[in-house]
Amino acid sequence: MKLALRIGVFVAAAFVASMLIWQGVTAQGAPDPLRPNTSSTVAFLDIGILVFREGLECILVLAAITASMTGPKRAHRRPVAFGAAFAFVTTLITWCIAVRIVGSLSDNMSALDLQAATGLVAIIVLLVIMNWFFHKIYWGGWIRAHTRRKKTLLENARIAEISQRRLWWGLILLGFTSLYREGFEVVLFLQSYNLRLGGGVVLKGTLLGLVLTGMVAVLTFVLQQRLPYRKMLITTGILLGVVLLVMVGEQAQEMQLAQWIPTTPIAFLEPYIPGWMRLWFAVFPTVETLVAQLIAAVLVIGSYFAARRFGGGPGGTAVEAHAPGMAAINA
Repeated sequence: MKLALRIGVFVAAAFVASMLIWQGVTAQGAPDPLRPNTSSTVAFLDIGILVFREGLECILVLAAITASMTGPKRAHRRPVAFGAAFAFVTTLITWCIAVRIVGSLSDNMSALDLQAATGLVAIIVLLVIMNWFFHKIYWGGWIRAHTRRKKTLLENARIAEISQRRLWWGLILLGFTSLYREGFEVVLFLQSYNLRLGGGVVLKGTLLGLVLTGMVAVLTFVLQQRLPYRKMLITTGILLGVVLLVMVGEQAQEMQLAQWIPTTPIAFLEPYIPGWMRLWFAVFPTVETLVAQLIAAVLVIGSYFAARRFGGGPGGTAVEAHAPGMAAINA
């Protein structure tokens, strides 16, 4: 790892640690473990991990697209960047629309029902983002599709089949779709946290993820560092697996509170599950919550090994390429 990357990782870790210390001091050591909703610190870290994960995938796709845009072709990076910037603005607009829609639904549904419904959407989106089953298609196929579209645009431009204006619009569309897909998924996922904890926590977590993503973007596009994207994606994928288990436990409890599912206490487990486990890992002494988390764990672990077996193993994905040297992806 280069010195700049090490410094960036250290700064990010120090920032997260300082936020944890600040939360502990302001909450007299720890938040109330008996509150039914996620603590702001847990949500803050969950959101930061998710946004960073999606940011990594976006940078990987953009790096694959712009890898060959050097020398005279360097000017083609500008419309791609413009499209990505426009997608970021569109994501913010989508967020405002989604918040309005959820807010209007709250007028016709009880708070518990709405929280349970948005929580289910968040879990589905998180499963799609992790997507162990289809990781070869989700990463390699998505990258390859964008790269082939870019090559087609440039080849057609060379043989004068399309005008310069159409070429630029095509590159703008490439940049837009590369970012907006990730942004749209994040918007859907965050509705549950926004409904339960408010926009302040969502904003802090999003800023953390954007800061980490920005550091990787600077290393990739400004300093031209070749980063181990695959290892970074797998690491954040493991963290998202933990987030999924926490969310499933919380979701099952919210569905119990909304009386969507029954509540079957396990009395002998009560003394062995302290408040901090309920707060940080959403582990509650009920049959429904524990079974739901067990199913989620089996699904994630099983689908990961299934992907390795039927998808050609981890060595077969295009994610192993290091941007901006993406020759394996361009093939």
